[in-house]
This record gives sequence, structure tokens and C-alpha cells, in this order.
Amino acid sequence: MTEPKDTKNNPRRYSSVVVDGVSQAPSRAMLRAVGFTEADFQKSQIGIASTWSMVTPCNMHIDQLARLAGEGADAAGGKSVIVNTNTVSDGIWMGTPGMRYSLGSREVIADSIETVVGAEGFDGFVTIGGCDKNMPGCAIAMVRMDRPSVFVYGGTIMPGAHRCDIVSVFEAVGAVAAGRMSKAQLLEVEQTAIPGAGSCGGMYTANTMASAIEALGLSLPNSSAQDAISPDKLEDCRRAGAAVVELVRRGIKPSDIVSREAFENAITVVIALGGSTNAVLHLLAIAHEANIPLTLDDFTRIGARVPVLADLRPSGRYAMSELVAIGGIQPLMKMLLEHGLLHGGCLTVSGKTIAENLAHIKPYPAGQDIIRSFDNPIKNDSHLVVMTGNIAPDGAVAKITGKEGLRFVGTARVFGSEESALEAILGGVVVAGDVVVIRYEGPKGGPGMREMLSPTGAIMGRGLGSQVALITDGRFSGGSHGFVVGHV
Repeated sequence: MTEPKDTKNNPRRYSSVVVDGVSQAPSRAMLRAVGFTEADFQKSQIGIASTWSMVTPCNMHIDQLARLAGEGADAAGGKSVIVNTNTVSDGIWMGTPGMRYSLGSREVIADSIETVVGAEGFDGFVTIGGCDKNMPGCAIAMVRMDRPSVFVYGGTIMPGAHRCDIVSVFEAVGAVAAGRMSKAQLLEVEQTAIPGAGSCGGMYTANTMASAIEALGLSLPNSSAQDAISPDKLEDCRRAGAAVVELVRRGIKPSDIVSREAFENAITVVIALGGSTNAVLHLLAIAHEANIPLTLDDFTRIGARVPVLADLRPSGRYAMSELVAIGGIQPLMKMLLEHGLLHGGCLTVSGKTIAENLAHIKPYPAGQDIIRSFDNPIKNDSHLVVMTGNIAPDGAVAKITGKEGLRFVGTARVFGSEESALEAILGGVVVAGDVVVIRYEGPKGGPGMREMLSPTGAIMGRGLGSQVALITDGRFSGGSHGFVVGHV
């Protein structure tokens, strides 16, 4: 993008082009109608890119968060303007043609934020995301525009009744098909699993990407580990608005923050948390926008020395809200830093380095077993296993926590679509010892590289999780678990 001329050291380097001078009287006239005062034209304009939508509980509260971020920017001396972009819901459209739009929405979101930030001449901006694709979409827009900016995570949902969540519902469908659960019990799970606002409650893709973006340095400390409905999240939004005004004043941009070392930090944190395979796709995409070389080999290299420490769903026992209750991810990051696994000198949007942010962080409380010690890891190396071979000459990604075993031998049962595979799983055609192969669900074949939570959830629900493997050119939801290989 072409920079405005003669404004390099001006904190209003972009907005001044739009609102200063006699020639821009029409621009000012339009802005007066949406609430600008005379004094506002001399302030840095701060865009608040909201992904609010009533499509999904992940984003239903973000309109309130956006207003608070705007208040924070205004109180710090900026002039906030709230704008919107789209969001989609993987949990709602999973297993349907709607999932073909999911991964592509990441680019649409990045493009829409770029469009408004660039056209309006915002000097800085806040992005607020709450669901799987709008978070990497926000991060892509931030590094692409390279203007002072902060990402805010909408926060995690609280568990439903009996500690259920959305994955519980998918697995209950398989349990009904197997006769292990009644339809009345399924209805109870359906009615109580999603109690309100917030992103899906395990270390699924939303919580994974929020943690990765924080580790990249693009959100304020602990933004990734807060309940959606909590005073901490409200304060996080106010602080983010103020932080962008300060970043504008200091001239700190994403290009000053995002580096190869920062991406290594993000990968390290994702592995330690047992995060989603989607992190591989999204971090590669963000790095591409930032012109930073990152490949599948980097995940393998870093994964060889980073253990899985978090006992979080889907493979583990605990929900994200339970990790929040003992301190979030900051104590984990401090553990990783002390073991030489993080680059502490990387700058963050707080204006401080990773090491400076972590200096005052206290360890987890004694007796907790959500985050393991380095002496007692869940797995000694990464659960994100990059594979190559005759089926996947250009690579595939498996999610192997160790609970699934390290080897599976079985009979291939091949399907040409997710729908046909799901029908066979629910109908009892797929049996113990089978390897379900789902083809034609990749970026072109799907099209759109749909997620396979419906078939993996059905396999789990039927009680075949340790007896059936699955291979696909599609993706997996962060909620998928079992012996699964995707991204072929």
C-alpha cells in the first residue's frame, strides 16, 4: 500500500489526508453527521473492527466489546469509529455445504478490514474476533496493513450442564446411532451444552488461535485466556483501545512485532497447549502476509523440543474456563521462557517484550493438574505431527497426543465425500479396524477444505475412537480427536 506523502512522523499520517485542509470539507461534513466534533478532526482516528454477529454465540457479545474498545481509545485521546465485518459459524454449518465458506471467510474478513481501514484513513485500529476464522482474518489484516493495531479475543464460553460443550453434542449424535444414548438424552445435551456467549470451550481452534496471536505479540497479555462474560474481558477491551492510541503515538506497527522468532513463540505455545491442527494453516497464512518464511518443517523442528503440557479438551479433561481460573496462559508462557523455549526479546503490543510482560507473573497454584510440569508432560514432543508419504507427498498433519497410539493398521474404507462417510459411520458400516478415507474435501475438491468434526465426532460417539482411524484432504475442527490425519 502506498504511504501518504510527507506524513511519516505524523501520528495522524493517514487520517490527515482525509480530513485536513479546505479540499476535505466534504469529508468533514460527512463525518460530522456520524458524530465527529471539531476537536475530533485533530485526533488520531482509531478503527474498531468488530466481528459482531448474531449468527453464533462466539460473536454475539462483541458489539459490547467493540463499544468498550472505542471508549478506551477515546479516553486516551483518539477518536474511535466502529466498523463491522462478517463471521461464520463452523459449529452450526459443520457437515453441511455451508462449511465450504468457512476457510474462505478468513480472506473475506481480512479483505473487508483492509478495505475500511485503508479507505477511511484510520491511523490505527483494534480488531475483535471470537470464532475460528475471524481471528486469523483479523491478524492477516493487521500485518497486511501494518498500522498500529491490537487484537482482542472475545473470550471463551463457560461449560454447559455436566461440563458439556459443542463437541459433546457432536459425539452424542454418534452415541444415539450406536444405541448408547437415547434421543431424549441427546435433546438434553443439545439444550444445555451452549449456555451463552463465547467461543467453543476447549483448546479448539478459537482458543488455540487466540493463544497463538497473544504469543505472536499482537494482543495484550492474557487477552487469550479470559471468559467471554467477565469483568476481565471488559477491561481488556478498554485497555486495547488505549493501547492502540499509544502505539500510534510511538509509531509501533505489526512489522516491529511480528518476526520469525515471534512465530516460533506462537508455535511453541500452541504445542504446549495441545492446540488445533488449524493453527498450522493459519500461522502459515499470517506469516505469508508478513513476508516471513515459515514452512511445515518449522513445526516439526520446533515440535521436537516442545512437550505437550496442557490437559485440555478435546483429548484432555479440562475446559478453557478452568485454565482461566488458575491464571490462563501467562504462567505457562513463563514456564516455557524459563526453559529456554520462548524468545523473550520479542516486542508486543503492550510496548514491552515477552520477557518484560512475564516478569511479574506468578506460577500456577500448587495442586492444579491442568498444566503439567516439564518432568511429567502429557507428551514429550509435539502432538502436531507432519507426515509425508505415498498418500501425502506434499505433507499432511496429524494430531497425535499419545493417547491414540503411534501406529494404526487397518482396512481402508474409501468415501468420496464427508456426507457419505458420515452416513456409513452412523449406519454401522464402519467397524473396528477400519481406516476411513474421505477424499475430495480439500481446498479445490470440497471446495473450501471443510472440517470433519461430524464424522470424527460420530466415530467417538459410537465408541470407536481407539479402533478406527481417519484420513482426509479436508481439515479438522479443533474439537476433533482420535487417530486422525488431515490436510493431505
